[in-house]
Amino acid sequence: MEWHPATVAFWDDLWSSPMAPEYDSSDLHGLFMLADLVNAYWQTPSRQAITRSKIAAEIRLQRQCFGLTPIDRRRLQWTIERVDESVDAGNRRRAGQSARSGGRDDPRLRNELDESVDTEV
Repeated sequence: MEWHPATVAFWDDLWSSPMAPEYDSSDLHGLFMLADLVNAYWQTPSRQAITRSKIAAEIRLQRQCFGLTPIDRRRLQWTIERVDESVDAGNRRRAGQSARSGGRDDPRLRNELDESVDTEV
């Protein structure tokens, strides 16, 4: 089965998120089903709005179980990082990504980096 690029991005984001350590092997089945729903959403043509709407509704229900939105994390009483810790960790994380990828992993920097690459050539 070929996965839609948006589904692959969802899966990668899921496992690189701060929530990933909260999941255990019993969660994998539900996460696979959620990824399948995400894939079905993206594979369904936009002209089938009713079908896509039903899939989106199920995705909203399923993602609640895994703390995938800020309100879901509050309901589950999960905290990602406290404010001071968050700022420090975010700076360390960005510094590590920048060192590994030249900063290209941050979508906010892509236009700036692309422009600077064009002017350097």
